[in-house]
Amino acid sequence: MSMFSGLIRVMERAARKAGGRLRRDFGEIEHLQVSRNGPADFVAKADIRSERILYDELTVARPGWGFVLEEAGIIEGDPDKPRWIVDPLDGTSNFMHGIPHFAISIAVQEPRLDGKGWGEISAAVIYHPVNDQTYWAEKTRGAWLMDARLRVSARSHLSDALIATGIPSQGHGDFAEWSRIFGALGPEIDGIRRLGAASLDLAYVAQGRFDGFWETGLNDWHTAAGCLLVREAGGFVSDYRGRSNPVHSEQILAANQTLHSKLHKVLAGSLR
Repeated sequence: MSMFSGLIRVMERAARKAGGRLRRDFGEIEHLQVSRNGPADFVAKADIRSERILYDELTVARPGWGFVLEEAGIIEGDPDKPRWIVDPLDGTSNFMHGIPHFAISIAVQEPRLDGKGWGEISAAVIYHPVNDQTYWAEKTRGAWLMDARLRVSARSHLSDALIATGIPSQGHGDFAEWSRIFGALGPEIDGIRRLGAASLDLAYVAQGRFDGFWETGLNDWHTAAGCLLVREAGGFVSDYRGRSNPVHSEQILAANQTLHSKLHKVLAGSLR
């Protein structure tokens, strides 16, 4: 991958190392399905192991950088240096049930120039261990799948659009809100998919497989890398009111320019 910058190489190398361990762990899942608690406990340990590998690899490569981690939380670093936003296993339910659709997500967030908090996402890697595929993006350098340039879809009609989402469950998310959006959007579009890994959903939007994506109640580690991928692939990312931030998690709507505008109107109208 000669196109990789030094930073992307660091991220991809860390993701591949953690992903190799996840592949081995995933191969053991089928032997645990007869136990009620076995798979859940095993996946929790796999998640923690993956995070530890990523933390160790990234810390050695970029000393002093802070972290936002799914399991360990926020680890402060040098405030003048960037920080990592890491999801070591996005799609844990898929992983636990033996469904080969999960990913590692790593993003780099820059400190704001005024020293007040955190600003833009400058680099992103989403690694799909089962397929051994690396989605990556850097600010102003575009979005890529390995060495193939990515562009969001060119579809402009809602009736042709395939939209991804996440469905609230077990107290996570707002099911009443999701139902209103689904009721308004469903009749207007070609189809809705729920695959269970937000980072890959966003990578698929960047790739043009999905024409859009919406979800509520995520965390920064689910979406930080995907937000940059979509934007660098020519797409738009906002909350349901159309506001654009470096990272969207509580509300996220992603699509190409034309569909984003149309989807935003439908979502906003459904929530009035």
